[in-house]
Amino acid sequence: MTTVNVKENVAASADDVWRVLSDFGGIEPNEMIAGCSLEGEGVGAVRTISLKGGGEIVERLESLDDDARVFRYAIINDCPLPVKSYTATVAVIDAGSGAAAVDWSGSFEAAGAPEDQVVALIEGVYRGGIQRARDKLGV
Repeated sequence: MTTVNVKENVAASADDVWRVLSDFGGIEPNEMIAGCSLEGEGVGAVRTISLKGGGEIVERLESLDDDARVFRYAIINDCPLPVKSYTATVAVIDAGSGAAAVDWSGSFEAAGAPEDQVVALIEGVYRGGIQRARDKLGV
């Protein structure tokens, strides 16, 4: 298994960052994503992310702890990303002074592409998700 970890600070409260990142169905269209739909609520909810280039990524919320500000999800379909057995965890930590630290980590098997390229792709997904949270919060 390969592990990727991205840690970045966000100039907003941990509660505000958590509210944005933990909204499992709240992924908005962007340069790569055409849309997102959600079935169910809480642990076990399934989101389907439709990609602009075609294809879908289907993810299930595996665990959610609002008090600790941590959730875990898994890809449950044969998606266009070059990964298998993918799981990820997002944690939002109070960094003090009104700031938050986001710790986003994932593990997977690279499939269909060199491992270093898959690592770079997944790191980009995590960094993009954190940046979209910043954008949504106006920070």
